[in-house]
Amino acid sequence: MRVDCTNLIGGEWVPTANTVENRCPANTDELLGTAPASGVDEANAAIAAAKAALPAWRETTAPQRGALLYRLVRLLERDTDRLAEALSREEGKIFREAKGEVGKTIRYVEFAAGDCRRMTGITSESELPGTLAMTMWRPHGVVGLITPWNFPVCIPLWKIAPAVAAGNTVVLKPAPETPITAHIIGELLMEAGFPPGVVNIVHGDVAPAQALIEHPDVKAISFTGSTEVGRIIERACGERHKPVQCELGGKNPLIVLDDGDIGKAAAACALGAFGSTGQRCTATSRAIVMNEVADDFVEQVLGLAASMRAGHPMDERTTMGPSVSDRQLEQVLRYMEIGQGEASLRCGGSRMLDDGLDKGYFPAPTLFDHVAADARIATEEIFGPVLSVIRVGSLDEAIQVANAVDFGLTGSVFTSNISRAFQVVHELDAGMTHVNNPTIGGEAHMPFGGIKATGVGPREMGPDAWKFYAEEKTVYINHAASERKSSIY
Repeated sequence: MRVDCTNLIGGEWVPTANTVENRCPANTDELLGTAPASGVDEANAAIAAAKAALPAWRETTAPQRGALLYRLVRLLERDTDRLAEALSREEGKIFREAKGEVGKTIRYVEFAAGDCRRMTGITSESELPGTLAMTMWRPHGVVGLITPWNFPVCIPLWKIAPAVAAGNTVVLKPAPETPITAHIIGELLMEAGFPPGVVNIVHGDVAPAQALIEHPDVKAISFTGSTEVGRIIERACGERHKPVQCELGGKNPLIVLDDGDIGKAAAACALGAFGSTGQRCTATSRAIVMNEVADDFVEQVLGLAASMRAGHPMDERTTMGPSVSDRQLEQVLRYMEIGQGEASLRCGGSRMLDDGLDKGYFPAPTLFDHVAADARIATEEIFGPVLSVIRVGSLDEAIQVANAVDFGLTGSVFTSNISRAFQVVHELDAGMTHVNNPTIGGEAHMPFGGIKATGVGPREMGPDAWKFYAEEKTVYINHAASERKSSIY
């Protein structure tokens, strides 16, 4: 697979003078192609194309917009393997997980297509005689979407779909680490019949993203990425009175009570901590375990960690791929070193270099035990296969420890007691809570997002996702046949 990506601007594939290489993180000898290193000029051209396409697209009926999204669903189904292979090779996610991501994307685009017939408002009798009160929705206009590398199919499309469903035109700035998946998305959107300029794609790093945030013709920004960058974007949009939606970091706890199923808890924890190389905002990074069952739990997770097989993501024997880049690997290794000064290292703690892994960015599945609740590895996002086990004496202490971080995306509790489960549901500071399930996952018809430093703005996915991309307008219609006196005003 080799793809030399270009920008999609106004329905045309537009090359740039400056490009960067795209290499497989599992084997850096594997050149996948090149991608544009775009700057402000390319972003401005895409914004202009989106603005030019807006009037016709805004007047296209919502059901017609939905019909195009349904066409896109069929094309995604047709090209699932192609997208999953591109995702695996350039991001490092194993092929099985990559196919799962494409499947989730299909379900969400299908749900968003249905939203095009569900954009309802309020109708009501007015206080004014002979007057009907109602609400309607209008798109913002041009919206900027800035997306990460860890879900490079799902996240761009779970932003694009509700944005275009609501009648906006879009400029997507995908992550520079995963240009091929964005390129294929652009091809499929064009094949589905979206008019030129409705969706534009500009590759690059900071410069085009900053241009989207600062340009006056871009009326809203949706961003998924790090908390540090998200705070910069929040401030910049706030200064411009620009609606902003940010889905940021997580430090997600899996609570194991003394009456929980330890085998299921350990399996869920290993999946959440080591699956996708820990590169999920919903990854399990903390296991908060009651003292009575902690030893058993740790031994079972250690066994599952030892069974992980690192390798090329397209090898069907592989159960864990690499970190996405050398920069990401260095961050993970730095926290592994920090952890060795804070807690008891039970497995991992280094880079894997044996069995041909030396040409990739492979961190070992790592477990730290007897971690203090305020340790850096227990409070800061690592975004790698690193698990901190914190031992506690009670349910109340478990909840207190779980809430003692800046983040609040998701969490899980394993218990057989429904009252204790609902105590966690009510008291855990998180946008999502699972009972006897892993911390990972989300569904098209349910809201996705967090609180505290994790999320700003309305939730993504679910039945109201499109509302971020629209303004609500209240309308009063006087339909009286003759003038009527009001006793109200």
